[in-house]
Amino acid sequence: MVKKSMSSETENTGSGFDTALLFLALGVLAASITGFYYFQDQANDLVRVLGMLAGGALAIVIAMQTGIGRTAWGYIQGSRIELRRVVWPTRKETLQTTLMIMVVVLILALFLWGLDALLLWAMKLLTGRG
Repeated sequence: MVKKSMSSETENTGSGFDTALLFLALGVLAASITGFYYFQDQANDLVRVLGMLAGGALAIVIAMQTGIGRTAWGYIQGSRIELRRVVWPTRKETLQTTLMIMVVVLILALFLWGLDALLLWAMKLLTGRG
């Protein structure tokens, strides 16, 4: 016998509503994009862009009312907090690292060029075309 808790029943009943809200948000977004192209000849570009941005913002607001939207917003807030904790390199460290990478790339390029020239010389020698 499977025992259901009250929280799992709440999630199951809310998931249908969440799905409906997500489809509504998707519909609002699709309608705003469709309106942008449909009114191409009747309205100027600024009005069309503002209408599409308003539709996108409304779709985001609707989607944020769902469990997935709240989870996504929590993830974004957590990412912002973690971004503040990052220790960014100084300008000097960045320049030194960039220069080291450029030197390594140059050395590798010269090595590959030399290897290519050696293999070309060997192929000419073996085939008698040199």
